[in-house]
Amino acid sequence: MQLSDLKNAGRTPSLPLTVSLADAAGPADLQLLSLLRVLPGQRYVGAGVWRGRPVLAKLLVGSKAARHFQRELEGVKLLAAQGMTTPLLLADGLKDGEGGWLLFEFLEGAESLGDAWNKVESLPVLADEQSAVLAEALGAIGQLHGKGLWQEDLHLDNLLRHGGQLYLIDGAGICAENAGQPLSRQKVLENLGVFFAQLPKSLEPFTEELLVYYLLSNSEHALPLEALQKQIDKVRAWRLKDFLIKVGRECTLFSVRRGAFGLRSIRREEEPAMLPVLEQADALLDQGHLYKTGGAASVGKVDVAGRPLVIKRYNIKNFAHWLKRFWRPSRAWHSWREGNRLAFLGIATPKPLAVLETRFFWLRSKAYLITEYLAGPDIIERFAPYVESGEAPEAELQALDQLFARLIAERISHGDFKGHNLFWHEDRWALIDLDSMCQHGSAGSFAPAYARDRARFMRNWPESSALYRVIDQRLPKDISSAA
Repeated sequence: MQLSDLKNAGRTPSLPLTVSLADAAGPADLQLLSLLRVLPGQRYVGAGVWRGRPVLAKLLVGSKAARHFQRELEGVKLLAAQGMTTPLLLADGLKDGEGGWLLFEFLEGAESLGDAWNKVESLPVLADEQSAVLAEALGAIGQLHGKGLWQEDLHLDNLLRHGGQLYLIDGAGICAENAGQPLSRQKVLENLGVFFAQLPKSLEPFTEELLVYYLLSNSEHALPLEALQKQIDKVRAWRLKDFLIKVGRECTLFSVRRGAFGLRSIRREEEPAMLPVLEQADALLDQGHLYKTGGAASVGKVDVAGRPLVIKRYNIKNFAHWLKRFWRPSRAWHSWREGNRLAFLGIATPKPLAVLETRFFWLRSKAYLITEYLAGPDIIERFAPYVESGEAPEAELQALDQLFARLIAERISHGDFKGHNLFWHEDRWALIDLDSMCQHGSAGSFAPAYARDRARFMRNWPESSALYRVIDQRLPKDISSAA
């Protein structure tokens, strides 16, 4: 096919495919064998073979192809000119009406630091293995900044381990202030803010410790921790806002279909599994183990190909109820959005897999939410043996302290904090039933909501019990005492 034909290839073109390209040596076919990243109609990145050699191909098509090509090419040249370790550019080209292409040496067996981090993320906070990954990344970032460059899209997947070296990739995100001269302090703070904002919140107390790895390779500036934290908070807020837009938009992460007769959003990697579940949701609920039925919602555990799931159907009870619900986002959509919010923030909750709003000419009716199933006990059951003695396991009490601290830090109120909505799962307390959850924009609105949540939570146990007193002493009385 011609390069321009990729504009209409969609997200999953049939592979392998042959793309006709040409360089100074003449025309030659690129055999594209796999795809690593796709932006439909704009960018296709994958592994292939060119003139008998394995390559990493970036193919750019559509109306923005020339701009994206030039940006990528300029970034690659900046890295090479400053002596940074980056995959060798073997060939490139840009043709009017067709698009642009860049072919890089293929680093066989390379591992991104993102993949390396995924292997150690579950270890205790700042374990040696985690420190090693972050030290490697921060050292490379320091070298980049020392050369007057920065990576706009700075994350661990843009750093590759190969042959004992660390390679910087993705030239499209490479920018220069004064190439060859150390980056200014403000740019350093901004770019480090992007990096640290993507790390788990649990690492935040160790920012100063981690910063040492950066300073070992670039000590040009003193970096005030308070100024860096402001940048981190700024980027975190932007990333969350951007992510919450994506949960309802067709993109790499989510498959979304929106129209007059329905709204459906599915995690991209779950789409093949979830489409049949949504199609048979009512039948599956009828056959499953029901926790709640009738009224405003029906909730049940179902088994799909040996995988336990929870389906929550939000019902329309009658015409009067429909008049209250049809014009605003369904509670299923609210729970979908809030579940993804918690997952993004690293606060435990059943993984939200799919949501469906049924509509008739845009007017909402029944809605469905599919999540993973948590097998753990709720906190009522888990703490039942300790109500009178108050001697609940310290690890579980600490996990409760940490959950409340995170909710306060993020200004999140649950809205229905009864014990049956808090499950012990994988050594953490996980929140379920997020219909009323809210992330508040100010301390003024959050304070009374937190007070209500805390009061409701404490009503899970008799006020005269030892367990009540233990928990009451540990949990912040109000948000001002949380610090």
